[in-house]
Amino acid sequence: MNPLVYKLEKLFYNPTAVVLMACSALALYLIFSNYKAVQFIIRSLKRNKLRTILTSLAILVLVLVVTAIWTILSKLDEITEEKSKDLKAMVTEKYGARSQMPYSYARGLADGGARKPSDVHPQDNMAWSFYIGSLEKGKFTRENFMFFFCMDPEKFPTMMDEVDTFSPTDLAILFESIKKMKADKKRIMVGKERLKLLNKRVGDRIKLFCQNYKDIDLEFEVCGTLPEGRYENSAVMNIDYLQDAIDGYARDHKGEKHPQADKALTFMFLKTEDRNSFERLAEQISTSSLFTNPAVKCDTASSGVASFLDAYRDLLWGMRWLLVPAILVTMALVISNAISISVRERRTEMAVLKVLGFSPSRILFLVLGEALFVGVLSGLISSGGLYLLINGLIGGIPFPIGWFGKFEIPLAAWWWGPAIGGGTAFAGSFFPAWSARTVKVSEVFSKIG
Repeated sequence: MNPLVYKLEKLFYNPTAVVLMACSALALYLIFSNYKAVQFIIRSLKRNKLRTILTSLAILVLVLVVTAIWTILSKLDEITEEKSKDLKAMVTEKYGARSQMPYSYARGLADGGARKPSDVHPQDNMAWSFYIGSLEKGKFTRENFMFFFCMDPEKFPTMMDEVDTFSPTDLAILFESIKKMKADKKRIMVGKERLKLLNKRVGDRIKLFCQNYKDIDLEFEVCGTLPEGRYENSAVMNIDYLQDAIDGYARDHKGEKHPQADKALTFMFLKTEDRNSFERLAEQISTSSLFTNPAVKCDTASSGVASFLDAYRDLLWGMRWLLVPAILVTMALVISNAISISVRERRTEMAVLKVLGFSPSRILFLVLGEALFVGVLSGLISSGGLYLLINGLIGGIPFPIGWFGKFEIPLAAWWWGPAIGGGTAFAGSFFPAWSARTVKVSEVFSKIG
């Protein structure tokens, strides 16, 4: 599926997005449907250009920050959201802080621990281990390390997330690289950003000194790239290559097994049809005698990721419920202060407008229109510009959390900005606008006289 079509579908299937886009469109329509009113609003804003520019810049910056935060939070919410169909189960060690299962579990788990003909079988499966290595022994820096997903490369297109958003070119590179990896276990796929940091390119041979498997130092050949975005700082290696190296350790050490020989399987992912199938599958696995030493547990993948993110729970909670509300309140106060000063300076003008026949509600509309004009337009420029700049130049917001390296600005940012700017503009300007509406002509002209 085309990435843009995919994003548009997700956007328009979101009821909140549709409502807020409609509100933003209505606000713009009300402002621009009356040409004379628009002329009046623009002239009013031009009277103090410095104040208008500073207010607009404040909204631009604050909307930018909120958009960046919502980008991260919305993506994490999407990842941890439970699905009703095509559920992905994640099997891990039950009691260990770090999941370390024997690789021999993989075969039985791939069949869902089925023992009877009536048992549920997974639709697909993927065994996962991690391999972390550096180009220089004893030196581990951002510029010389590599983080690998160890897996059957043929499972990447069917089991890894967001493959349906890859461009046709990236998909062609992916499938060609998978063929090469199946032909030679030493071949690897590496994210484009990681290759740049390592100063390597496709075709280069590299040797890595392992950080998480003692003495399992391996040589690789880069046969393809992973696209920009979620996987641009990661790499994929054939899990059989890692297992062969662990098995070979005993041959080189007089029959002594590697300390992690029975701890090399980190996760096992299983795809199921629906919630009912998942529950039956989880029951089969948890009661199977094949997976007792160590014992395992079966959760949905979204629950597993949510558990992993518990370490960041306070940070994410603070971003969602403290930082964003504080920014929204600040935006409302900035707009309120600017409009309040403008109304106080123009009380005589408001009185003259009433004498000329302007109704209180029309004056209220004009003052609100000034705030909405600045808020909606500034919000649109901020979030839309961020979408084009961040996604176009660097492929997402760099915010490493686990194996999430960058967060691409969603298409929804195009309505986030106008909605945030317009909403805070309305909230901040309503009371100053009401004050303008209630200006008494007699009081104003008595002071002038």
